[in-house]
Amino acid sequence: FQMLLDIQKEMGFNLLLNENTKINKNNSSISLVGVENWGKGRFKKKGDIDKACLGLVNSDFKIVMSHDPSHWDKVLIDHKTHFHLTLSGHTHGMQFGIEIPGWIKWSPVKWAYKYWAGIYKEKNRYLNVNRGLGTTAVPGRLGVWPEITVITLKSTNNA
Repeated sequence: FQMLLDIQKEMGFNLLLNENTKINKNNSSISLVGVENWGKGRFKKKGDIDKACLGLVNSDFKIVMSHDPSHWDKVLIDHKTHFHLTLSGHTHGMQFGIEIPGWIKWSPVKWAYKYWAGIYKEKNRYLNVNRGLGTTAVPGRLGVWPEITVITLKSTNNA
């Protein structure tokens, strides 16, 4: 595992392992909060959101990166810190499903995950679950296409 972390650092990645960083542009900033894996069931729960929040200010716009969307459902949505947006993946839409935009979005993964693909809003917090580019276990997809999500953030501060 450490070798993988070292390779990613050599490539220029700054892994946020239960920590945060601030991205500044002009007079605006975003606090990016990264947690290690927190998954339901047999998946390890190494993610420590309280440790990852050290140094954050309440007024910061906060984006959490947490691989498993069940973390949002079980911990983040009711956390004392208001996270504006959580970015997750993990489910891959189970690589099988049916989607006709505006009409139907279904996959058997819905029986395992309440939030499994797309954007959700609850308690004035947002979750985006990306279906990913690759595959897990089965080397293919049926009806659940690879995905790259582009999210445009706009400030409500007119100052």
